[in-house]
Amino acid sequence: MSIARTSCVLVVAFFMALLPAAALGHCDALDGPVVTAARHALATGNVSHALAWVQKDDEPEIRVAFQRAINVRKLNADAKELADRYFFETIVRVHRAGEGEPYTGLKPSGQPVRPAAEAVDKSVDGGSAEPILMLLWDAMRVGVERRFAEATAARASDDDVEAMRRQVRAYVTLLHYVERIYEVAASRQSDSDVSGHDPEHAK
Repeated sequence: MSIARTSCVLVVAFFMALLPAAALGHCDALDGPVVTAARHALATGNVSHALAWVQKDDEPEIRVAFQRAINVRKLNADAKELADRYFFETIVRVHRAGEGEPYTGLKPSGQPVRPAAEAVDKSVDGGSAEPILMLLWDAMRVGVERRFAEATAARASDDDVEAMRRQVRAYVTLLHYVERIYEVAASRQSDSDVSGHDPEHAK
């Protein structure tokens, strides 16, 4: 990957990192990372795996729900299923609230995963950022090339005002697209200042 290409990828990666957490919607699926962590917590008796997905102020609620689930799931198979479901619903609801997102219930396994979430999961599981970088590079390249082509289309004749206005709009669209990416990348603000989310919570 060339230096220029790498620089562009890093700019877009920074920009995409500040997008709202709605992009992480797969976190409310039964096979998503939050429920997976909750299952592991219940199986091992170690609530830390679940606590990692909520903010510090929400720990007491999750600890209480965890202990209730642990106590009830020992009774029988039906109780175990109900207790696990209760804990899954609780931690997903609290996690979503911590992101500023509404809780709309647990989603079945096998839900379509957004490209960004899929790339992040592949990168984290594989120990390489390459899937993320390639996704961002491809998205930015398509966005820039399309807007650039529109802004540099054949110029209209001097007496075709409407055509010239269309070209001006295309130029402004390209300019704003590039400016938005650059301004976020060049910002000295922290992730939490720009996005409203706590970067510590995202770890």
